[in-house]
Amino acid sequence: MSYLDSPAGTALVVMAHHRADSLTAHTARRTVAQLEDAGYDVDLLDLDAEGFDPRMNAEDQPDWGDRDKPYSEEVRAHMRRILDADLVVAVFPVYWQSAPALLKGWIDRVWNYGFAYGRSKPRLAGKGMLWLGLAGATADDPVTEGMRAVLETSLSDGIAYYCGFSHSSVALLPDAEERPQRLDAEGNLLVGESVEGAEREAQYAEFDRRARKAVEAFLATEPVAAG
Repeated sequence: MSYLDSPAGTALVVMAHHRADSLTAHTARRTVAQLEDAGYDVDLLDLDAEGFDPRMNAEDQPDWGDRDKPYSEEVRAHMRRILDADLVVAVFPVYWQSAPALLKGWIDRVWNYGFAYGRSKPRLAGKGMLWLGLAGATADDPVTEGMRAVLETSLSDGIAYYCGFSHSSVALLPDAEERPQRLDAEGNLLVGESVEGAEREAQYAEFDRRARKAVEAFLATEPVAAG
């Protein structure tokens, strides 16, 4: 049974960008609408707008001798939002072939010992995780496939599956910049001319189409049975 065939549930969409007018924010909003159209109740978590501090602190530092340590109320509230969701979708810009500090810090503080890992029966088992990463590299840049592989290893294998998610997938969305960027054979960054007018509208319409297709593909994927 795919997520599309499942009874309507709850999706937590996590947006990790500091600007509400960014392409990341736009993609997050469209993803919310798409999930709602698919029958999901959607909880939009805008990390920057909600003032989440990604820096680790003493109150939320894991205690390896106590997996039931009471973390901060802020972190416990975020844990409840994850537990309430059937799907978690993270929408973020790719920085240095990785998640930005805002998203990584949310994982560091919230996906904590005793909650997301460290138990024989994972609390996040049965949930799905989609990582929507927006990249400035062009689709035909050779670095793109390597970036996709790095993100799949670090986010799906290193984080989601480690924390008990039953299904995780990375969707890399290149061509996120209005000025195309790619590396030449010598490793120099080549930045093209700004895309404007009808060409720009067509570029972003195609970007929206690819983002929508990525969500559709994820929803149609057969979930992995919880162990």
